Parts: sequence; structure tokens; C-alpha cells
Amino acid sequence: MVAYSSVAFVALLTTASSFTPQHQSLVAPRKSSCLYSESDNERVKKSGCGIAVVRSGDCLLFDPEKEGKLQGTGSLLSRIDNGANYALPMDATIVSAGAPPDAEIHNAQHWLEHLNDSPPLNFAKPNSPVKATLLARQRIISDDAPGDIQHVILRLPPNMHYVEGQSLSVIPSGINPKNNKRFSPRLYSIASTRYGDALDGNTVSLCVRRAEYYDPMTGLTDPSKKGVCSNMLCDAAPGMEIDVAGPVGKTMLLPPNPNDDIIMVATGTGIAPFRGFMHRLFMEETVARHMFGGTAWLVLGVPVSGGLLYKEEFDAMLQDTNQLKIDYAISREMTNSIDGGKLYVQHVIAQNSQEFFDKLDNGASVYFCGLKGMMPPILETLEKVAVENGLDWSAKLKEWKANHQWHVEVY
Repeated sequence: MVAYSSVAFVALLTTASSFTPQHQSLVAPRKSSCLYSESDNERVKKSGCGIAVVRSGDCLLFDPEKEGKLQGTGSLLSRIDNGANYALPMDATIVSAGAPPDAEIHNAQHWLEHLNDSPPLNFAKPNSPVKATLLARQRIISDDAPGDIQHVILRLPPNMHYVEGQSLSVIPSGINPKNNKRFSPRLYSIASTRYGDALDGNTVSLCVRRAEYYDPMTGLTDPSKKGVCSNMLCDAAPGMEIDVAGPVGKTMLLPPNPNDDIIMVATGTGIAPFRGFMHRLFMEETVARHMFGGTAWLVLGVPVSGGLLYKEEFDAMLQDTNQLKIDYAISREMTNSIDGGKLYVQHVIAQNSQEFFDKLDNGASVYFCGLKGMMPPILETLEKVAVENGLDWSAKLKEWKANHQWHVEVY
């Protein structure tokens, strides 16, 4: 080991600090450009790093004029010294590099990508809602499917934005006769991407099941017990103004890592947030679509095939990508391979349990959305599979939740 006396070390530092950058002779001496309000030595001392051997702005370690691509033109120093007043030399050559001849160029949506940094919350609150305008609605199940489910598109006020996986509050018009107050808000999972079905960033889509009560004796609907909000939306005419609030929710957001796999399990209108996910990842021209390096697996449960929501859209996605897998559980038309009974989403998971567990153990995120009655049989199924494979189910579920891989939104 080489030892230096304290005197020699100070002399070395004094000599080093006296160095000045040696620019090529064709470059005029640079004007003093202080980048800090205090000397370099004082600044570096305050940061706890000793004495600066090379002053800030010097080119002792690397001089781009000599060693970089500027090749002694003096352009770098001139740009720094002149700042906003810098002008290209009269004889400068500007090279325009267009896209390669074999490149495929797309018009991409990009102006709402900043919302990833901080998902918007509560542009409006239920006690002070804003007006949205109904643009269109359409029944999206066949006549032989039970009930009525409609796709509803609303025009939002300017600057009201959301991201995929969030929810919107809808406040029914009128007064609740039970308490003589305004009706409570109803929360709906958003069924579109942040750009909306119109791709202009100002609309939101909802998947709404009309809430009806059927008299068990007569088999007829009882209008006095119908859902106030869902019937208002399903009967609304284009142009009608509707009170809305939100957006809310951070539970169902897509994972930040574009290479993560996702698993989506839905029943009925629980498909809403996953339509938004799938449009973002497989349909729209966004950076998110082109950066997605994982796989997506959808398990959707409905009673009859005529109730398969957005199937035409999903079929189109399947034709364009090998990153998407879809399993349908049509309970009145399919049987499971476990006990031969009706096929529900928990049976699809059980029949593919190895894949399900492997994906989550490798970092995938799983999302559940639909009626709250869907979760108990799913949890029972997963616990049974875990026990059969010698796993501690409670510990495994706790692990997934701690890693933010487990997302549930039921109603």
C-alpha cells in the first residue's frame, strides 16, 4: 500500500484544483458560466464529499469537443454560453432522418398516458356531482338471455378523466320516498379505457344490468321493486343529463410492470373493468399495447351463450394476438369435469389449477369482479387445490395479497 503524508496530499489537491480545460485553439475562451450560487468546493463539502478535484463544467475527464461526436467544432461550448440565443452557423448542414422504409407508422393515443403517474380521484364527489350526457345505449345480450344488460356511453365534463379499473358513481334523479332525500349514489365499474369508446378522452362506458324483481308466484316483474339507478340508465334517451361523481378506486388497476401476466375472473357485468383492460392491451394504438410483454387470461361466467358480453370484440382480439386466452363458463349449457355438474368459473380455475398457481407464483396478478356470491366457491376451490398439493393456503393467499397480486371487486 502506498502512503502519503498529509502535506503531500494537500499539495496534490492544490495542484489538481488548479487545472483548467484546454479547448482547441479555434474556440474562443469560454465566458464564466457559474452553474451554482456557491463555489464548487463549498457545494461539495456541504454534501459530505470532500473537496472537488474537477470543477463543475470543466472537461478534464471527458471533453466532447475532442472525444465525442462534435469533433472540435466548438458547438457544445457555444450552445452553453449562448443559451436560448444560440444560432446554427450559416454553413451548417441539417440532416432529416425519416422513418425506415419498412417501418409501420400508427396514429397512437398518447395524451392521457400521464395519468399512470397518479390515477385521478374524485373529480367530483357524490354530494356535489357533475353532469354527464348520455350519448348512446344498446342492449348487448340476446333475447333468449335472462334479464337486460346494456352498454351505456356517457359524455363527461371537460377534464374529468379516469384510468382502466376505476369506477364511476351515478346518482339517480329524484327524491327517495323512504327518507325524502336524494337517492344514494350507485357505483359502476368502468367498461372502457381512459380514451373512451369514441377515442377522444371525453367519454366513459358502463355495463349496466337492469335490476328487476320477479314475483315468484306470478313470474312477472314488480315495478315497485325495480332498481332506480339501473332502470334510469337503461331507459335514458340520448341527450339526457345524468349526475355522476368520481372516479374512484385503486384496487383494480393494471400492474405497473408491462411484462406481468394478468388473470381476470368475471361473472356477468363483472366483465366491465376487463373490457377496459383488454381494449388497452389488445385493441387501441397505445404505448401500453405495444409494450405489453405478458399474457392475459380471461375466465367469464354467464348462464347462457346469448349472455356472453362483448364476445365479438374478444373474438377480434384473439385473431390478432397469441397473448390472450379466454375460457367461458356457460352454466346452463356446459358441464364440468370434476363432478359432471354445471360449469362455473371456479370449475374452470380448478381444471386449470396448475397453470393458475404457477402464474401467480411467477408474479402474475389476478382480478375478480362480479356478484359477491362468486368469491366463496372460488376460495373453497383454491383452498382444496392448495391442500391437495401440500400447500398452506392461508400463507399462500397472504403472500399474494402482500405482493399486490390479489385484487377483488364484488357487489
